[in-house]
Amino acid sequence: MSLPHNAATRVLRLIEPESAHHIALWGLRAGLGTRARADKYPRLKASLAGLDLPNPIGLAAGFDKNAAAPDALLAAGFGFVECGTVTPLPQPGNDKPRLFRLSEDRAVINRLGFNNEGVVAFADRLAARAGKPGIVGANVGANKESADRPADYVRGMGQVWKHASYVTANISSPNTPGLRGLQERGALEDLLGRMREARALLTAAHGHRPLFLKVAPDLDDAAVRDIAELAIAYELDALIVSNTTLQRPPQLTSDNGEEAGGLSGQPLFQLSTQILRLFAQALNGRLPLIGVGGVDNGLTALAKIKAGASAVQLYTSMVFAGPSLPAQILSELDALLAAEGFDSIAEAVGAGLR
Repeated sequence: MSLPHNAATRVLRLIEPESAHHIALWGLRAGLGTRARADKYPRLKASLAGLDLPNPIGLAAGFDKNAAAPDALLAAGFGFVECGTVTPLPQPGNDKPRLFRLSEDRAVINRLGFNNEGVVAFADRLAARAGKPGIVGANVGANKESADRPADYVRGMGQVWKHASYVTANISSPNTPGLRGLQERGALEDLLGRMREARALLTAAHGHRPLFLKVAPDLDDAAVRDIAELAIAYELDALIVSNTTLQRPPQLTSDNGEEAGGLSGQPLFQLSTQILRLFAQALNGRLPLIGVGGVDNGLTALAKIKAGASAVQLYTSMVFAGPSLPAQILSELDALLAAEGFDSIAEAVGAGLR
């Protein structure tokens, strides 16, 4: 990391978290971000649900909710960038303060509540980058006051489909009351059935897009089996495992550890990786997985891959490590694969399960 980026990251950590986030996005849009080649390491090329990724390190949804700076983020070295979560109608989200750093724990708690500018503005921004290279996904959700949440997902899909590399349905945020109820079998069957119908029409009109589902880490074994079974039955292309957790691991030391909301970052690593492993075992290679939660270096990225992930995503670790983190992880991951005798990412996927 260059000195200016080091200094900028330190300064941003002194500012109130949500304001720091807005400043970081402004800086990216202004061209102040770090730059790194996403395709520097041939060994790190990856395939995910028909998408050819220059590397398996992606940016998770939540950082760029309104698709304001996907190309600047791709330029930082990410193999793919997921924008959102976006809802059909603009909404302010929950009351502030709603974002808390747990610096001692390398973690964040958020209860943002899908604050975003709405899917029309979001889709317009994606449309404006037509023809540009890079994999940019769209993560869609439901409005807090919606009377028909599955309809919100269908509407979101319809708006972004033409302009996104893939679409993710986020049914696992803990900060919209009742949203995680969509993970229960009956509700999920209804949602996935309606999404499948919409997808058929959208594919006929605009072509194929991979469709992903993002799930919570706070699931029991039966829920994992149900979701895995339904993901296959309704022809999803991948699962993203996982969102933030409502659990509070006993090792948290920060004063903010008792704030309400979803916990992300280092303390989520073990829990999210265990749930990823359970999904990998339940799916047995029938559906690719994207591992999220506590990825902050090459070792944690490789651990997710060995637990069954074809690609990984990160977000919270950028808060603490700054914008050169993707480049650092790529260098470390390439060296680790070489040291362990893997010639490709594909060879390492699920290696810890065999």
